[in-house]
Amino acid sequence: MDNFWAHLIKVQPDPDPWVVVVSALVALVIVGFRMSWQLSRGLITIAHEGGHALMALVTRRKLEGIRLHSDTSGVTLTRGRPTGPGMILTALAGYLAPPLLGLAAAWLTAQGRITLLIWTVLLFLVCMLLLIRNLYGALILLTTGGAVFALIMYAAAEIQQVVALVAVWFLLLGGIRPIIELQQKRRRRQARDSDADQLARLTFLPGGFYVFFFFLVSLTAAVFGGYLMNPL
Repeated sequence: MDNFWAHLIKVQPDPDPWVVVVSALVALVIVGFRMSWQLSRGLITIAHEGGHALMALVTRRKLEGIRLHSDTSGVTLTRGRPTGPGMILTALAGYLAPPLLGLAAAWLTAQGRITLLIWTVLLFLVCMLLLIRNLYGALILLTTGGAVFALIMYAAAEIQQVVALVAVWFLLLGGIRPIIELQQKRRRRQARDSDADQLARLTFLPGGFYVFFFFLVSLTAAVFGGYLMNPL
């Protein structure tokens, strides 16, 4: 156990500046292009629904499960009061989770705690798997978790570092695009049950305010996360 703990908290040397820059560009390409975004967007959905689930537990709502769908959408099923602070915070947590997780991951990366970051991601995926209530969601989490486990077991430290950097940038940048897509759908009246519109019904503020709030938090997280990983 002592050896495992030492392995878990060991500090890796800082990556070369060009590695950080290239990792950011790779993540930007993945998020920016439609095909690569459609293939990878489900990872953001995992973080999104994980945020709902975590906040439901924190606010003591009864968490019944999570479903992930093939169209990259998802839903977190909870029981409790249909109004009040617990419901509001649970609804708020979804769009905020990917950028805030990315910011936390950027901090760990800046500290050289790549091993700790990867094991934390694996633990997060295992916890999500225990809450999944549909076959597709289980397959996605098993596939993602298997890839992370293989990275831990078989990849060299340098490869782990590069993958971690790309993943951190992906969370930071990928947390922004769904919010933009949400507003586009709301303009076409195609997202009447979105988190923002649920929050509007739960509070006295309009849905557009929450979309702006989500965007502001995600943009701030991306800027600050980028600052933490600044190679210069």
